[in-house]
Amino acid sequence: MSMKKILLLGKGGQVGWELQRALAPLGEVIALDRDSRPLGADFSRPDAITDLLALLQPDVIVNAAAHTAVDRAESEPELARLINATSVDRLARHAARTGAVLVHYSTDYVFDGSGDAPRDEAAPTGPLSVYGQTKLEGEDCIRASGCRHLILRTSWVYAARGGNFARTMLRLAGERERLTVIDDQIGAPTGADLLADVTAHALCQLALEPALSGTYHAVAGGETSWHGYASHVIDFARRHGQALQATQIDAVATTAFPTPARRPLNSRLDTRRLQAAFDLVLPPWQQGVDRMLHEVLGV
Repeated sequence: MSMKKILLLGKGGQVGWELQRALAPLGEVIALDRDSRPLGADFSRPDAITDLLALLQPDVIVNAAAHTAVDRAESEPELARLINATSVDRLARHAARTGAVLVHYSTDYVFDGSGDAPRDEAAPTGPLSVYGQTKLEGEDCIRASGCRHLILRTSWVYAARGGNFARTMLRLAGERERLTVIDDQIGAPTGADLLADVTAHALCQLALEPALSGTYHAVAGGETSWHGYASHVIDFARRHGQALQATQIDAVATTAFPTPARRPLNSRLDTRRLQAAFDLVLPPWQQGVDRMLHEVLGV
Protein backbone atom coordinates (compact mmCIF):
# COMPACT_ATOMS: atom_id res chain seq x y z
CA MET A 1 0.00 0.00 0.00
CA SER A 2 1.36 3.36 -0.97
CA MET A 3 0.89 6.14 1.53
CA LYS A 4 2.20 8.87 -0.70
CA LYS A 5 -0.98 10.96 -0.59
CA ILE A 6 -2.88 11.16 2.71
CA LEU A 7 -6.10 13.17 2.87
CA LEU A 8 -6.82 14.32 6.42
CA LEU A 9 -10.36 15.59 6.99
CA GLY A 10 -11.35 17.59 10.07
CA LYS A 11 -7.86 19.07 10.50
CA GLY A 12 -8.98 21.76 12.96
CA GLY A 13 -10.40 19.49 15.66
CA GLN A 14 -8.46 18.14 18.61
CA VAL A 15 -7.62 14.82 16.94
CA GLY A 16 -7.18 16.42 13.52
CA TRP A 17 -4.62 18.87 14.86
CA GLU A 18 -2.53 16.07 16.38
CA LEU A 19 -2.90 13.96 13.23
CA GLN A 20 -1.25 16.69 11.18
CA ARG A 21 1.87 16.03 13.25
CA ALA A 22 1.65 12.23 13.52
CA LEU A 23 0.91 11.57 9.84
CA ALA A 24 3.56 13.95 8.46
CA PRO A 25 6.36 11.31 8.28
CA LEU A 26 4.13 8.86 6.37
CA GLY A 27 3.57 10.82 3.16
CA GLU A 28 2.20 14.02 1.65
CA VAL A 29 -0.60 15.12 3.98
CA ILE A 30 -3.39 17.23 2.49
CA ALA A 31 -5.17 18.54 5.59
CA LEU A 32 -8.62 20.09 5.11
CA ASP A 33 -11.66 21.16 7.05
CA ARG A 34 -14.97 22.71 6.08
CA ASP A 35 -13.55 26.22 5.73
CA SER A 36 -10.31 25.35 3.92
CA ARG A 37 -9.59 27.36 0.75
CA PRO A 38 -9.60 26.78 -2.17
CA LEU A 39 -10.78 23.25 -1.30
CA GLY A 40 -13.10 22.69 1.63
CA ALA A 41 -14.47 19.44 3.03
CA ASP A 42 -18.07 20.17 3.99
CA PHE A 43 -19.61 16.98 5.37
CA SER A 44 -23.07 18.53 5.32
CA ARG A 45 -22.80 18.32 1.51
CA PRO A 46 -22.10 14.68 0.57
CA ASP A 47 -21.86 15.47 -3.16
CA ALA A 48 -19.08 17.95 -2.42
CA ILE A 49 -17.20 15.21 -0.54
CA THR A 50 -17.57 12.90 -3.56
CA ASP A 51 -16.22 15.62 -5.87
CA LEU A 52 -13.31 16.33 -3.52
CA LEU A 53 -12.26 12.68 -3.47
CA ALA A 54 -12.49 12.41 -7.26
CA LEU A 55 -10.25 15.45 -7.59
CA LEU A 56 -7.60 14.49 -5.03
CA GLN A 57 -7.52 10.67 -5.44
CA PRO A 58 -5.87 10.02 -2.05
CA ASP A 59 -4.14 6.74 -1.19
CA VAL A 60 -5.22 7.08 2.46
CA ILE A 61 -8.25 8.94 3.86
CA VAL A 62 -8.15 9.81 7.55
CA ASN A 63 -11.50 11.17 8.73
CA ALA A 64 -11.40 13.16 11.95
CA ALA A 65 -14.51 15.20 11.01
CA ALA A 66 -17.80 14.60 12.83
CA HIS A 67 -20.93 16.22 14.22
CA THR A 68 -19.90 15.94 17.89
CA ALA A 69 -22.35 18.38 19.54
CA VAL A 70 -24.14 15.55 21.32
CA ASP A 71 -27.06 17.53 22.73
CA ARG A 72 -27.57 19.66 19.63
CA ALA A 73 -27.76 16.52 17.48
CA GLU A 74 -31.05 15.67 19.21
CA SER A 75 -32.66 18.72 17.61
CA GLU A 76 -30.85 18.47 14.24
CA PRO A 77 -30.79 14.73 13.45
CA GLU A 78 -30.79 15.28 9.67
CA LEU A 79 -27.59 17.34 9.84
CA ALA A 80 -25.94 14.87 12.24
CA ARG A 81 -26.80 12.02 9.84
CA LEU A 82 -25.39 13.86 6.81
CA ILE A 83 -22.08 14.49 8.59
CA ASN A 84 -21.71 11.25 10.57
CA ALA A 85 -23.19 8.74 8.14
CA THR A 86 -24.07 9.90 4.61
CA SER A 87 -20.78 11.63 3.87
CA VAL A 88 -18.86 8.83 5.59
CA ASP A 89 -20.59 6.42 3.21
CA ARG A 90 -19.17 8.47 0.31
CA LEU A 91 -15.67 8.14 1.79
CA ALA A 92 -16.08 4.38 2.16
CA ARG A 93 -17.46 3.85 -1.35
CA HIS A 94 -14.61 5.86 -2.85
CA ALA A 95 -12.05 3.89 -0.84
CA ALA A 96 -13.60 0.58 -1.91
CA ARG A 97 -13.61 1.64 -5.56
CA THR A 98 -10.04 2.97 -5.65
CA GLY A 99 -8.26 0.71 -3.16
CA ALA A 100 -7.61 3.56 -0.74
CA VAL A 101 -7.48 2.92 2.99
CA LEU A 102 -10.00 4.70 5.24
CA VAL A 103 -9.34 5.57 8.90
CA HIS A 104 -12.40 6.72 10.83
CA TYR A 105 -13.02 7.60 14.49
CA SER A 106 -16.09 6.40 16.34
CA THR A 107 -17.28 6.45 19.91
CA ASP A 108 -18.39 4.60 23.03
CA TYR A 109 -21.80 6.24 22.40
CA VAL A 110 -22.60 3.38 19.97
CA PHE A 111 -23.25 1.31 23.13
CA ASP A 112 -26.04 1.68 25.70
CA GLY A 113 -23.64 2.02 28.65
CA SER A 114 -25.33 -0.63 30.79
CA GLY A 115 -23.50 -2.81 33.30
CA ASP A 116 -19.93 -2.28 34.43
CA ALA A 117 -17.85 -4.57 32.20
CA PRO A 118 -15.59 -3.15 29.47
CA ARG A 119 -17.08 -3.77 26.03
CA ASP A 120 -15.09 -5.39 23.27
CA GLU A 121 -15.55 -4.81 19.55
CA ALA A 122 -18.08 -7.64 19.17
CA ALA A 123 -20.38 -6.40 21.99
CA PRO A 124 -23.96 -5.59 20.94
CA THR A 125 -24.49 -1.92 20.12
CA GLY A 126 -27.46 0.11 21.35
CA PRO A 127 -27.00 3.88 21.07
CA LEU A 128 -29.04 6.10 23.40
CA SER A 129 -28.77 9.31 21.33
CA VAL A 130 -28.93 10.69 17.80
CA TYR A 131 -25.18 11.24 17.97
CA GLY A 132 -24.54 7.59 18.90
CA GLN A 133 -27.02 6.32 16.32
CA THR A 134 -25.54 8.35 13.45
CA LYS A 135 -21.98 7.39 14.43
CA LEU A 136 -23.03 3.72 14.35
CA GLU A 137 -24.63 4.24 10.92
CA GLY A 138 -21.33 5.68 9.70
CA GLU A 139 -19.46 2.62 11.00
CA ASP A 140 -21.94 0.28 9.30
CA CYS A 141 -21.50 2.09 5.97
CA ILE A 142 -17.74 1.57 6.17
CA ARG A 143 -18.00 -2.11 7.00
CA ALA A 144 -20.62 -2.68 4.28
CA SER A 145 -18.48 -1.00 1.62
CA GLY A 146 -15.76 -3.65 1.76
CA CYS A 147 -12.99 -1.03 1.80
CA ARG A 148 -9.78 -1.56 3.76
CA HIS A 149 -10.36 0.41 6.94
CA LEU A 150 -9.55 1.13 10.55
CA ILE A 151 -12.50 2.21 12.67
CA LEU A 152 -11.14 3.40 16.03
CA ARG A 153 -13.76 3.73 18.75
CA THR A 154 -12.64 6.03 21.52
CA SER A 155 -14.02 8.03 24.46
CA TRP A 156 -13.54 11.14 26.59
CA VAL A 157 -11.08 12.76 24.16
CA TYR A 158 -9.11 15.80 25.29
CA ALA A 159 -6.17 17.90 24.12
CA ALA A 160 -4.11 20.73 25.56
CA ARG A 161 -5.21 22.90 22.64
CA GLY A 162 -8.70 24.39 22.89
CA GLY A 163 -11.37 23.89 25.52
CA ASN A 164 -11.53 20.71 27.56
CA PHE A 165 -12.96 19.30 30.79
CA ALA A 166 -9.74 19.85 32.75
CA ARG A 167 -9.57 23.54 31.79
CA THR A 168 -13.21 23.98 32.82
CA MET A 169 -12.59 22.33 36.19
CA LEU A 170 -9.50 24.50 36.82
CA ARG A 171 -11.45 27.65 35.96
CA LEU A 172 -14.36 26.70 38.25
CA ALA A 173 -11.99 25.64 41.05
CA GLY A 174 -10.43 29.10 40.85
CA GLU A 175 -13.83 30.79 41.20
CA ARG A 176 -15.82 28.57 43.60
CA GLU A 177 -15.31 26.86 46.93
CA ARG A 178 -17.51 23.93 46.01
CA LEU A 179 -17.76 21.96 42.76
CA THR A 180 -20.38 19.38 41.77
CA VAL A 181 -19.23 16.66 39.37
CA ILE A 182 -20.88 13.50 38.03
CA ASP A 183 -19.53 10.25 39.47
CA ASP A 184 -21.69 7.54 37.85
CA GLN A 185 -20.28 7.80 34.32
CA ILE A 186 -17.10 5.73 34.02
CA GLY A 187 -14.55 5.88 31.20
CA ALA A 188 -10.96 6.63 30.29
CA PRO A 189 -9.82 10.17 29.41
CA THR A 190 -7.92 9.72 26.15
CA GLY A 191 -5.46 12.21 24.69
CA ALA A 192 -5.82 13.33 21.06
CA ASP A 193 -2.03 12.94 20.84
CA LEU A 194 -2.25 9.28 21.86
CA LEU A 195 -4.99 8.63 19.30
CA ALA A 196 -2.96 10.29 16.55
CA ASP A 197 0.15 8.26 17.38
CA VAL A 198 -1.84 5.01 17.53
CA THR A 199 -3.32 5.88 14.12
CA ALA A 200 0.07 6.43 12.47
CA HIS A 201 1.45 3.21 13.95
CA ALA A 202 -1.62 1.19 12.93
CA LEU A 203 -1.52 2.55 9.38
CA CYS A 204 2.08 1.39 8.99
CA GLN A 205 1.14 -2.09 10.25
CA LEU A 206 -1.94 -2.24 8.02
CA ALA A 207 0.27 -1.49 4.99
CA LEU A 208 2.22 -4.68 5.78
CA GLU A 209 -0.78 -6.77 6.87
CA PRO A 210 -4.03 -5.86 5.06
CA ALA A 211 -5.87 -8.51 7.12
CA LEU A 212 -5.67 -6.13 10.12
CA SER A 213 -8.49 -4.08 8.53
CA GLY A 214 -11.39 -3.74 10.99
CA THR A 215 -12.89 -2.10 14.07
CA TYR A 216 -10.82 -1.49 17.21
CA HIS A 217 -11.24 0.13 20.61
CA ALA A 218 -8.62 2.80 21.33
CA VAL A 219 -8.65 4.47 24.74
CA ALA A 220 -6.05 5.12 27.43
CA GLY A 221 -5.53 2.51 30.14
CA GLY A 222 -7.50 2.37 33.39
CA GLU A 223 -10.81 4.01 34.24
CA THR A 224 -12.29 6.82 36.29
CA SER A 225 -15.44 8.89 36.74
CA TRP A 226 -15.78 12.56 35.82
CA HIS A 227 -15.54 13.20 39.57
CA GLY A 228 -12.31 11.19 39.76
CA TYR A 229 -10.97 13.01 36.71
CA ALA A 230 -11.79 16.43 38.23
CA SER A 231 -10.20 15.45 41.55
CA HIS A 232 -7.03 14.31 39.77
CA VAL A 233 -6.80 17.59 37.82
CA ILE A 234 -7.30 19.78 40.90
CA ASP A 235 -4.82 17.75 43.00
CA PHE A 236 -2.23 18.07 40.23
CA ALA A 237 -2.75 21.82 39.98
CA ARG A 238 -2.40 22.25 43.76
CA ARG A 239 0.78 20.16 43.85
CA HIS A 240 2.21 22.45 41.18
CA GLY A 241 1.56 25.66 43.08
CA GLN A 242 -1.81 26.74 41.67
CA ALA A 243 -3.94 28.75 44.12
CA LEU A 244 -7.50 27.39 43.91
CA GLN A 245 -10.64 28.30 45.86
CA ALA A 246 -12.30 24.91 45.75
CA THR A 247 -12.20 22.98 49.01
CA GLN A 248 -14.92 20.47 48.19
CA ILE A 249 -15.82 18.41 45.11
CA ASP A 250 -19.25 16.88 45.55
CA ALA A 251 -20.10 13.68 43.69
CA VAL A 252 -23.55 13.55 42.08
CA ALA A 253 -25.51 11.28 39.74
CA THR A 254 -25.98 12.02 36.04
CA THR A 255 -29.64 12.76 36.82
CA ALA A 256 -28.51 15.94 38.62
CA PHE A 257 -27.61 17.45 35.23
CA PRO A 258 -30.46 16.74 32.79
CA THR A 259 -29.41 16.99 29.12
CA PRO A 260 -31.29 16.56 25.81
CA ALA A 261 -29.14 13.51 24.92
CA ARG A 262 -28.73 10.52 27.22
CA ARG A 263 -25.12 9.67 28.09
CA PRO A 264 -23.89 6.09 28.53
CA LEU A 265 -22.97 5.47 32.18
CA ASN A 266 -20.48 2.73 31.34
CA SER A 267 -17.99 3.96 28.73
CA ARG A 268 -15.39 1.28 29.49
CA LEU A 269 -13.87 -0.09 26.26
CA ASP A 270 -11.76 -3.27 26.10
CA THR A 271 -8.60 -2.48 24.09
CA ARG A 272 -6.96 -5.93 24.08
CA ARG A 273 -7.68 -6.51 20.39
CA LEU A 274 -5.92 -3.28 19.35
CA GLN A 275 -2.95 -3.91 21.62
CA ALA A 276 -2.48 -7.47 20.36
CA ALA A 277 -3.02 -6.74 16.66
CA PHE A 278 -0.67 -3.77 16.49
CA ASP A 279 1.76 -4.65 19.32
CA LEU A 280 0.86 -1.52 21.27
CA VAL A 281 0.74 -0.50 24.91
CA LEU A 282 -1.95 1.98 25.92
CA PRO A 283 -0.61 3.97 28.89
CA PRO A 284 -2.70 4.78 31.99
CA TRP A 285 -5.01 7.76 31.52
CA GLN A 286 -3.26 9.70 34.29
CA GLN A 287 -0.03 9.81 32.29
CA GLY A 288 -1.58 11.63 29.34
CA VAL A 289 -3.68 13.94 31.53
CA ASP A 290 -0.61 14.95 33.57
CA ARG A 291 1.31 15.71 30.38
CA MET A 292 -1.58 17.86 29.12
CA LEU A 293 -1.77 19.67 32.48
CA HIS A 294 1.96 20.46 32.40
CA GLU A 295 1.31 22.14 29.06
CA VAL A 296 -1.91 23.93 30.09
CA LEU A 297 -0.46 25.23 33.36
CA GLY A 298 3.04 25.90 32.05
CA VAL A 299 4.66 23.94 34.89
